[in-house]
Amino acid sequence: MNGDNTPASLIELSAITKTYGQGQAAFQALSGIDLTIQKGEFVAIMGPSGSGKSTAMNILGCLDIPSSGAYLFRGVHVEQLSRNQRALLRRHYLGFVFQGFNLLARTSAQENVELPLLYRGESAASRHAMARAALASVGLKGWEHHTQAELSGGQQQRVAVARAIVTKPTVLLADEPTGNLDSKTSREIMELLTALNRDQGITILMVTHEPDMAQYAHRIVHFVDGQVDSDIRNGEQA
Repeated sequence: MNGDNTPASLIELSAITKTYGQGQAAFQALSGIDLTIQKGEFVAIMGPSGSGKSTAMNILGCLDIPSSGAYLFRGVHVEQLSRNQRALLRRHYLGFVFQGFNLLARTSAQENVELPLLYRGESAASRHAMARAALASVGLKGWEHHTQAELSGGQQQRVAVARAIVTKPTVLLADEPTGNLDSKTSREIMELLTALNRDQGITILMVTHEPDMAQYAHRIVHFVDGQVDSDIRNGEQA
């Protein structure tokens, strides 16, 4: 993934389409998406249900492939990669946070955060140290050995964020990260994501239905009927 020529953009989607089904049952979820994302940006993706935003996020996260078009990640054509190559890209460059925290219920916060490191073959000592550091970075120092039942919703989402960033990803993909949280806790999670973007330089792509959450982003991209309807830059963040 590291060539001699630095690509102009971190991510480029060009004329991306995605069709599900065939014949009369075919449904076109994306109808020619063009989107460019620079390293270090914080982009909110919005749109009504069925607008294509979740399909676009699945393609960006290498969980799905486009029907046509080009997806370049650091200059590499992702749509031409094999399933195993896409899995390696996810493992080394991408982190994921979901609306449902997706934690293992009877497993400690630290063990949950260590999971991605197990897949990478890190030693136990390395896993423990990296997980503790990730939990400390999201404000959970001292909570390493608590299980899901012993954590509030906000703390569970912080564990999920720690799990997503423990591998030091280039991009964090967040799908409705505040969808299950109250307004105060939602703001705390958004301030955490903003800090990770600002202080660690992690590029963040976030799907949200909530306009006030989208205001934390640098840009707001609206999807309508499988196309980018608008791409607006927010005012400079304080």
